[in-house]
Amino acid sequence: MAAIYSLFIISKSGGLIFYKDYGSAGRMDTNDSLRLASLWHSMHAISQQLSPTVGCTGIELLQADSFDLHCFQSLTGTKFFVVCEPGTQHMESLLKVIYELYTDYVLKNPFYEMEMPIRCELFDLNLSQAIQKDRVALLGR
Repeated sequence: MAAIYSLFIISKSGGLIFYKDYGSAGRMDTNDSLRLASLWHSMHAISQQLSPTVGCTGIELLQADSFDLHCFQSLTGTKFFVVCEPGTQHMESLLKVIYELYTDYVLKNPFYEMEMPIRCELFDLNLSQAIQKDRVALLGR
């Protein structure tokens, strides 16, 4: 069973710009993934406003019985979140690796337009390698 179910990247305005399914049991269609991304963007924004602590950046981890949702928000407001098996460790470091891949292969691509869906072969290739490397590391623990 895969430790990582899916990966979402949401633009600062709340639009889904990247979605990748890694073999989760209940695959989502395009509309469901768009709804989930929009819902997460809204929940993240509301949590920042309702937090009793000053300087809260939003929800970083949502734990449920059947999955964990880890979120990383960049300084520009782009959100990266991974849905994974409950109790999966070191997702924060994987999200930072994914963010580095995003900056290296997407943002530096002269043909990429901000806020548009990500269509970059080098990003896809390196992302697949990073996810595979993470899975191998998880099996070795």
